[in-house]
Amino acid sequence: MSTLTLLASGDEFKAPGLELFEFPPIISGVPWFTKPVLVALLSTLIVLIFCWSAFAKPKLVPRGVQNVAEMGYMFIRDQVARPFLGKDADRWMGLLLSLFFLIWVWNLMGVVPGIQFPVVSHIAFPFVLAASIYVLKLYLGFKHQGFFGYFKNMMFPPGLPKPIYVLLAPIEFLSNMIVAPFTHAVRLFANMFAGHIILAFFSLVGFWFLFENLTPLGAPLGVLGVVMTIGMTLFEMFIQFLQAFLFAMLAAMYIGNSLHPEH
Repeated sequence: MSTLTLLASGDEFKAPGLELFEFPPIISGVPWFTKPVLVALLSTLIVLIFCWSAFAKPKLVPRGVQNVAEMGYMFIRDQVARPFLGKDADRWMGLLLSLFFLIWVWNLMGVVPGIQFPVVSHIAFPFVLAASIYVLKLYLGFKHQGFFGYFKNMMFPPGLPKPIYVLLAPIEFLSNMIVAPFTHAVRLFANMFAGHIILAFFSLVGFWFLFENLTPLGAPLGVLGVVMTIGMTLFEMFIQFLQAFLFAMLAAMYIGNSLHPEH
């Protein structure tokens, strides 16, 4: 029995809450192996199969899966990699394309019937991705600019009056070293977390007033709940794509800043 069915059963309407994100272990004695982990692994497998099918033996005239994958490749190359990485765009396409497809599929799991759970609505998943990009950003910055040069370029951009640096330097440090990686993870998490609750709420309204508590006054609310569920699902699918794009775009921007500091 699903979580929504449990919430809708009984004598009163119960709005969905944090219980939507609580799952028991799938395997007894393995507490970490829950539904989000399983969905994340299955989604990753889907992305691997998709990319292998598209690029393992590419044809001169793309068809089918290769055609779809190349559309995604060109989109990320032209809208994400080249604007922020310039001549180094091709070197980082593998990482950026993988991030985009993986996060997009993880997000889409939130509207797949029978699964209906966006992986990144658990903070651990976007946190690991954002932390990986953060470590990569620091590594590239130290490698290409030097340890002290990296912090100098970050905190003391040239061309400004010296008294401004007293205020600007700590702001730039906090922004780049703390705020940026934090918001990189939380933006993705918060959007999927909120979207999942909203979809669950309207689905529950439709289920409750049409099946559990059908009355002449409640039926219109049930219909409205169903209509809102359909509309919000379509909107959520757009947000799922947008968040995958934004995460990949910010990753490209952080990498680009480490490779090519602004002067």
